[in-house]
Amino acid sequence: MLIPILSVRDVAEAIAFYSGVLDFQIAFAWPDEKPIYAGLVRGGDEMHLTLAPQADRHGRGSAMVLCDDVDALFESFRARGLTIPVRPESPVHEAPLDQTWGTREVYIDDPSGNTLIFQQRR
Repeated sequence: MLIPILSVRDVAEAIAFYSGVLDFQIAFAWPDEKPIYAGLVRGGDEMHLTLAPQADRHGRGSAMVLCDDVDALFESFRARGLTIPVRPESPVHEAPLDQTWGTREVYIDDPSGNTLIFQQRR
């Protein structure tokens, strides 16, 4: 099993985003008050978050999440409060798109700037 670790500026903020909007579950957070490290799960996937409050140390990571129906998943995120950015230079951040390499994808940035790629393979 491979577990990505994303650096975030605020672990509690990231937990709220991942669990409240992107439907991850909290496996653990340490310490309980003002966590600096956390583990999240979603289905059979696991991801960890680590505190890196310096601006040049967080928000550079990405992870891919395979899914069966990226459009339905994206709509569920919107219903849970996902703010859709306007990014003319990157329309795949605004809504799912068919990619030339045969997948359908949407990119979602967390509050620290890390990107999750939700990908539906055809």
